[in-house]
Amino acid sequence: MKPVPRISTRGYYDLSNGNTLKNNRYYTYPKNDFKKLIGSQEIAIMIHGLRNDNAGAIAKVVLAKKQLRKLGYLHPVIGFSYDSNTAGAHLIKQAKHALSVGQKIAKKNGKNLGKFIEDFKELSPKTKIRLMGHSLGSQVILSTLEYLAKKKQNIGIVEGAYFFGASINEDIPSSKKYGKILESVVRSKIVNYYAPKDEVLSWANHEKYVKGPLGLNGATGRPVKKYHQKLVRPKNHRFASYAAVLSSFP
Repeated sequence: MKPVPRISTRGYYDLSNGNTLKNNRYYTYPKNDFKKLIGSQEIAIMIHGLRNDNAGAIAKVVLAKKQLRKLGYLHPVIGFSYDSNTAGAHLIKQAKHALSVGQKIAKKNGKNLGKFIEDFKELSPKTKIRLMGHSLGSQVILSTLEYLAKKKQNIGIVEGAYFFGASINEDIPSSKKYGKILESVVRSKIVNYYAPKDEVLSWANHEKYVKGPLGLNGATGRPVKKYHQKLVRPKNHRFASYAAVLSSFP
């Protein structure tokens, strides 16, 4: 099997507390595949959720690529692999701590993915970049947009952002702070696939681990114009289930 091209920050953050271990930007693998991406019309970057090791991250890219091909999207699909397999995430009594460490790491990765986007756009200014995030991957996207919004030249640098089972808060698309960020950094659209029957988000909401997840009931308030949402009925919270109900892209 051919290696799956991915941007990675594995080993940069401590899985037990979220502390930064290395101040590196990111690394790409395999290097030659990234050289081939220069000049592409567009690329999609798939960002996984919590409890994914490197193999899990790769599996999500393979899944995304397969489904997007089915829908007629023939551009390159690559992955962003980060330290999300936090210590104790599979144990109920440690779930809250594991999630908060995961959130801390996801937020920190915003600058890593943001730097990749800036670097890549410098080499390939005409390539459109779309970001797809599942569950905690939505936090990585939000933090990436927040990082990119700090510089004027990054207006419209991301073509589109797509959230699946998003664990960020439901008021983000309508909030003054984030609404501005979404509108300026994302050029065409932000799409949120939400599922009121998502068992993991329902549980996280009920336990107050994530208060009002965007992926559960959609956005509150008056979201920015570029924001759209689609009600979906995946079998469960897994990305495979969300990919299976995706009917069009982009």
